[in-house]
Amino acid sequence: MPAVLPRITAALRSDTVSGLLLIGAALVALAWANSPLAGSYEALRSFAIGPAGPHLRLTVQEWAADGLLAVFFFIVGNELKQELVHGELRDPRRAILPVVAALGGVAVPAVVFLAVNAGAADAMRGWGIPMATDIAFALAVLAVAGRNLPAPLRTFLLTLATVDDVCAVIVIAVGYTAGLNLTALAASAAGMAVWAWLQHGRDRAATRLRAIVPGWLLWGPLAVVIWALVHASGVHATIAGVAMGLLMRTGARAGETVSPSHRAEERLRPFSAGVALPLFALMSAGIPLAGAGGFWSSTITWGVLAGLIGGKLLGILGASWLTARLTGAQLNPRLSWIDVAGIGLLGGIGFTVSLLIAELSYTAPTHLTGAKAAILFASAASCLLSALVLALRSRRVAR
Repeated sequence: MPAVLPRITAALRSDTVSGLLLIGAALVALAWANSPLAGSYEALRSFAIGPAGPHLRLTVQEWAADGLLAVFFFIVGNELKQELVHGELRDPRRAILPVVAALGGVAVPAVVFLAVNAGAADAMRGWGIPMATDIAFALAVLAVAGRNLPAPLRTFLLTLATVDDVCAVIVIAVGYTAGLNLTALAASAAGMAVWAWLQHGRDRAATRLRAIVPGWLLWGPLAVVIWALVHASGVHATIAGVAMGLLMRTGARAGETVSPSHRAEERLRPFSAGVALPLFALMSAGIPLAGAGGFWSSTITWGVLAGLIGGKLLGILGASWLTARLTGAQLNPRLSWIDVAGIGLLGGIGFTVSLLIAELSYTAPTHLTGAKAAILFASAASCLLSALVLALRSRRVAR
């Protein structure tokens, strides 16, 4: 058994293995939620765990989406920090393109949704639904379908999806949250400041703490406290993971074999790929399709479909191309615009945050069920279309 564990952890560091596990768990969840055993599925994911109180007693589904997924977002933020300091995104002329693409991929789908639902005040509340890209599923599809594609394409998607998610969380906080807990938000900011000081501080106190306190005892409890404060503030808790990842130190100092950033990624990536992401998919992808009557006649359906499939492609590709034409921004020479089109189609996979915004937008069962079914349909269509484009492009690159 001990000899097998290194092989398993090595396999789990592969994006392809991680992607297959994630997609497999999502398919299991969908089949389970629409089977005669659907009652057991709902009972499991609605089971509450945690201490009494409004912020830490969460359902299994909420723990998976807000808690476990924060680990994945930490790795995303950490990897993005490495690219900003040492990699592709050091050059502002190349870093600006995925950021502008993300902004286009947020704005255009919202405008498309509002145009489709113009005049229907109750339906227009869902304008934020097609804004978000599910970074976990998008990276999984890219890993499976685009194995031979250049590495900068993954960095482009990583940057785009991270900025996209930050924009979506801001929209939730401003447009869909009744009120923020400013005290908890300020306390979480203070926790982030302590995290940054412990990572980067060269003074005697920071150096001594890092030297005498075991890593798991220093960083683990602090990360949990920061996550809990962000969650209590009303901001989506996965932002805590992104923020802590971006604050990691990526350079090794005297006495260190590797940087804290690389050490954290080495230890957490197998857990994220083998536990966090599959459980998140299992608890989130089980959408019952029964009850979506009038699906094709609803403007909400068409708004979500047009926003996620067409709006994302137009916003991401159009904003990138215009920025490259009108400014000094540059697309990496190893990439082509068809690669960016594939990323635009991947952007239409709007799962986690889109479902969250749908829950916040609608109370009427018909509207909510229709919106969720449309998200599922649009995400599946975007998966297939992007996989086709990326696979054909990957085949051509391999030749």
